[in-house]
Amino acid sequence: MSLLAAPAWAGPAVELETIQIDGEARSYKAASATGAEHTAAELDTPRSTTTLTEPLLRDSAALTLQEALRFSPGITFGAGEGGNPLGDRPFIRGFDAQGDTFVDGVRDIGGQSRELFNIERVEVIKGPNSAFAGRGAAGGSLNLVSKLPQAQRFAEAGLTYGSDQTQRYTLDLNQPLTSHAALRLNLLSHDQNVAGRQAVEQRRQGIAPSLSLGLGTPTRLTLSHYHLRSDELPDSGIPYRYGSAAGHVKDRPIDGGDRSNFYGLKARDFRKTRADLTTLTAEHDFTEHLTSRTTLRIGNSGQDYILTNPDGSQHNVDRYGTVWRRANSRHSDTDTASLQSDVFGSFEAGGLANRYSLGLEASREHTDVQRYKVSPNKNPAGGCLPGLIGDGQCTWLSAPSPRDPWYGSATLDPATRTRTQGQTLALYAMNTVELSPRWQLNLGTRLDHFSTEARDSTSRARHTSQFWNGQAGVVFKPVPEASLYLSWATSATPVGGLVGEGSETNPLAAANVHSELQPEQTVNHELGGKWDLAGGDLMLAGAVFHTVKHNTRVLVGNNTYRNAGTSRVNGLELSATGQLSTQWQVYAGYSLLDSELVDAGLPGRRGTVDASAPNNSGNRLPNVPRQSLVLWSTYALTPQLSVGGGAFHAGRVFGDVGNSVYVPAYTRFDAMANYQLSRTVELQLNVQNLADKAYYDRTLGNHYASMAAGRTALVTTRVKF
Repeated sequence: MSLLAAPAWAGPAVELETIQIDGEARSYKAASATGAEHTAAELDTPRSTTTLTEPLLRDSAALTLQEALRFSPGITFGAGEGGNPLGDRPFIRGFDAQGDTFVDGVRDIGGQSRELFNIERVEVIKGPNSAFAGRGAAGGSLNLVSKLPQAQRFAEAGLTYGSDQTQRYTLDLNQPLTSHAALRLNLLSHDQNVAGRQAVEQRRQGIAPSLSLGLGTPTRLTLSHYHLRSDELPDSGIPYRYGSAAGHVKDRPIDGGDRSNFYGLKARDFRKTRADLTTLTAEHDFTEHLTSRTTLRIGNSGQDYILTNPDGSQHNVDRYGTVWRRANSRHSDTDTASLQSDVFGSFEAGGLANRYSLGLEASREHTDVQRYKVSPNKNPAGGCLPGLIGDGQCTWLSAPSPRDPWYGSATLDPATRTRTQGQTLALYAMNTVELSPRWQLNLGTRLDHFSTEARDSTSRARHTSQFWNGQAGVVFKPVPEASLYLSWATSATPVGGLVGEGSETNPLAAANVHSELQPEQTVNHELGGKWDLAGGDLMLAGAVFHTVKHNTRVLVGNNTYRNAGTSRVNGLELSATGQLSTQWQVYAGYSLLDSELVDAGLPGRRGTVDASAPNNSGNRLPNVPRQSLVLWSTYALTPQLSVGGGAFHAGRVFGDVGNSVYVPAYTRFDAMANYQLSRTVELQLNVQNLADKAYYDRTLGNHYASMAAGRTALVTTRVKF
């Protein structure tokens, strides 16, 4: 059933365009989130969820996680340097979610830039959800669903060529071995420069084999491995101006008159990354109402880089028109081992239908981090005077040269080595009770025991915490196709929760300043509704929410931190996802976020109170746009030809808690066209940032912001065989 009448040729078009290599219909709408802990369909889940389906990602030519998440309004990205590693650092509903990314339901903490060549869809669960996800998840969490073997044979090769020497080759091969066993293989080779940016280079290769046994039987076993390796010259971004040596108020990045200006050094800068995940999943259906699933994950990731931080905070930009090329670095290695076991199904008790999930998680994570000793790496005495240009330490704001010589040295510094280990043991339970055909009750709780230990060259410290989290939601269904809900949910962020893969309080700091630091607590109240239209092909959703983070760790005296801060976000979210007809796909979303640092503690820097600094209480949270909007649509003009496009808008974002630096609002437009040359050959053109808009897509505190790519044209050929 559809909202609009189909033209006379609609039948053949549907048959042609629904031939999918993964067997799914070409729909932007997903039925529900994956994972045993989700005990209700998306329509009946009392919280905001977003699923970015494979057709949406393909049509928009989203190749990385950051590109995919532009379809989820209210999510922004922060940049990295040394303490916060380079890579994906999403902010969901105003809260840092750097450690809240999951792959097939298992936490993946290693700092990295995630690819989509082996990803079937991306699930965004918004609001505090530690009952689902464990520690953290104050604003929400992400789950990346991998491409795994299926019963039918298919194969597709993708070849993408585009502007700035983009070359991308992918292979997705699914081969049944027997009637109940199949092998799947995904391959990637990617090489490109970046539109509108000098010198930036990106190369990555990936391989992801997987084997499933027992397909279509009560007992199923899947073994998979994911490997990604990259080598690039990282983008050093654009410095903030810093208009006064005494301070700065509402400063924005300044590019010296040319958006392509690159302030890094080819002779010094580099970034190499790797990620390996091996997963074994066993499932067994005891009955049609009882299933067990156990997942074992062994992972390793790491990155090695020296990045130029175009540090405007030393006031060279405003005084001399120059930029200091401060070197930030990281050499990290992260090992993870996780075991998750779930039992889920349904039963009836007292005349009430129940859909439940019970689970256990045990994990161990270890990170080993060092930094490079880069010499020289100091703002010259008196600043970057014009006469000092030429040795690589300083450069012109208006005319930097990535090929400047550099005569310094860089060696790993053992004195900076920190090894952090985290251990988790958790029990959780979820249940959806159908009180009547119109009323449902959704309940969940989780108990976590988390310990973390850190060692550096001089000290060793340990911190242990135990915390309960819960959620409760009431769902009212006025008609079977619609639901109204009221929900409550919590999260807890303990000391050392990122296990050395981000800049948050670690056990060493906790031991040195205040050993009794407790987990930060976040509480969310949400009122929303969802409505399936067009026979379930289109979903409308909306929610208003009030999120408060209590016990925030803030400075209360010299070198003294306590759980004394508070921050809050009030918001509105609206979305429409699915198809208006068999030819017309739509995806739309809007987010309004009103954020405030209610109590930010005393102003200071590096643990020392600075009475002359402004108080940050009452400021907006960093990396939170007040408004953001996504509009995307595709339409089949003929059985062979589809066209589409979209707009992405984000409001002004502050880079720091002092609200002293910001990046301006922007609106970006994209366009696409897809032509089905035959049943086996498909051509697609994508033009991203159609108007060649100069805007920033990541910010880093007081130092720099990252310029987004300029106009990018990509031509993709997909061949099925």
